Amino acid sequence: MRIDVLRAKLHQACITHSDVNYEGSLGIDIELMEAVGLYPYEKILVANINNGSRLETYAIPEPFGSRRMILNGAAARLGSVGDRIIVMSFCGIEESELREGRHRPKVVRLDEHNEPIRRQPALPTGDEIASMLEG
Repeated sequence: MRIDVLRAKLHQACITHSDVNYEGSLGIDIELMEAVGLYPYEKILVANINNGSRLETYAIPEPFGSRRMILNGAAARLGSVGDRIIVMSFCGIEESELREGRHRPKVVRLDEHNEPIRRQPALPTGDEIASMLEG
């Protein structure tokens, strides 16, 4: 059986700009996209920590090292400059990959300037995964 799971996450990114007149999407510094393996125009889920709103859109690259996170188009109505967001991408994998501990999402936590401050912890063992799934 295939299961949809988290593949990549930029945690606590900070919105730096918004442009309601742009045609849509979330602009993300391409260096941060590369850090978690997001692709240009990939479908993403964005959760706004400040107001609880969630939206589906796609990632568009912003200049490397710019640390820009730009809500564009209708999405600009769901957040403000300074809001913290979580950017997520998902994939489908076989259940056996989870049970064997072979899947681990790429996660980077960011500070208020969108500088990486932490990457995901070590991969859990297959036994640890099985224990989590049973309990």
